[in-house]
Parts: sequence; C-alpha cells; structure tokens
Amino acid sequence: MRHHLLIIDPQNDFCDLPPSALPVRGANADLQRLAQLITRHGTALDGITVTLDSHHRYDIAHPAFWRGPAGEQPLLCPITLADVDAGRWLPAQPALLPAVRHYLQHCALFVWPPHCLVGSWGHNIHEGLNQALQQWECQGLQPVQFLFKGLNPLTEHFSAFEADLPLADDPATCFNPRQVATLVAAQRVIVAGEALSHCVASSVRSLLRHLGPDFARKLVLLEDCSSPVPGFEKQAEDFVAEIRQLGAHILPSTALFA
Repeated sequence: MRHHLLIIDPQNDFCDLPPSALPVRGANADLQRLAQLITRHGTALDGITVTLDSHHRYDIAHPAFWRGPAGEQPLLCPITLADVDAGRWLPAQPALLPAVRHYLQHCALFVWPPHCLVGSWGHNIHEGLNQALQQWECQGLQPVQFLFKGLNPLTEHFSAFEADLPLADDPATCFNPRQVATLVAAQRVIVAGEALSHCVASSVRSLLRHLGPDFARKLVLLEDCSSPVPGFEKQAEDFVAEIRQLGAHILPSTALFA
C-alpha cells in the first residue's frame, strides 16, 4: 500500500456553517479542498480511513455531566481538580465523584458545547466530502474504513486511536494495533481533517507514541485541509513544528500529486 488518506473528524458540527455546534473557522473550505483532491486523484489513494467524533449528550466534556452550587451547568470552560474539591463543579451523579477526581488527577478537561451527537446532523460527514468518498468506494471497489471514537461518556477522546484516559473495562478507549495496521503498511500517510489543534494533533501524537517517532517520516499533513479551533492557533502551530522536526512533510493539497 503506497498512499493512505487519514481524515480526522470531517463532520458537520466542526464546519463553519450554521447550525454547527462547534464551528472551526475554515473547516468548510478545508473539506471542500479535500473532496476535490479525492475526486481528482482518488486512483492514487490505496486506502482511506475516516474517524468520526461520536458522543452522547451526557458526556464528561459536555455541560449535562456537571452541576454548579445552584444547579447551573458549565460551558466553554476548564474544570480542574481544584474546582471539584472546592465544590465549584461536581458530577451530576454524586457516585461518580471518585472517578471524576481520578480523571482530573491525570487529564485536563474542557467543557464544550454538545457536539457530534450520534444520530444527529452534526455527526454526519460534510456533504461534499461524503459524496467524494462514496464515489471513491465505487471506483476503487473497496470500502472506506470508519473509526468511531468518543462513545464512552467517562473519558474525553480527542485522539482517534485512544482516549485521553484509557479505561481498563472499555477496550474501545485503548490503543488497538489492529486499527492502525493499514497505516503501518502504507508508504505515505496523508493526514487531514478537524481540528488541527485538537483531534488531528492528538491522533498523530498517539501514532507517534505507539509506533515510534520514525513514523513521522511517512506522514504528509495537508496544510490547507485542516484548521485549528479558534483561540487555539498556538497549539496548532506547535504541533506542526513538532512533527516537521521529526520529518513529516507539510504540503498544500494541490502539491500532493503534482
């Protein structure tokens, strides 16, 4: 396998078009360019993997999981162990307090608007990209591989390949070498999707952590097919600099097969 395309979370709720729940500035244009790449150069792609952020409304990183002293719910804010110990924010289910304290001892947590809810419009793939993927399947006579992540409400799941805090009783939250076998076999892994600052960065870092830093040399990040969450541009810049230093290639989609 020569070229494998890894698309991270190309979903409606991340597109900067209404009524998306968590719009990433530039995401709609990113995914349109990615659709054009697949349409024009699909025969050069030996495989495609698409990851899908998949949540319940009741989720540790969504407001419904938490309560303040007056019954209020948080939104677009961090929650720390100090917040919980001071009673500023507590789990709506009191029995989960020990698990929440354990989580916050190991992971940072930010509460987002409910997004990519399974079965909702926001969970669906960007329409133009989805059409290109369907066409690629029919032309190549093989299916796109889909990976769902984020279904366990007790742990955040930025990376497509492991939760922020893997849970021993849920294998879906743990790194699975079988899920990345096609990436390991590829000569080049082309990376795109949303958002560059969060799920793209976390997914690539998981691959490097488990497969070794040399894996970066086969990575190609499409710089015009991935954008950061507004306000997190510095995190995206740091990630790009990090993988570039390890040997990854950073290219516009128009230069990939030029």
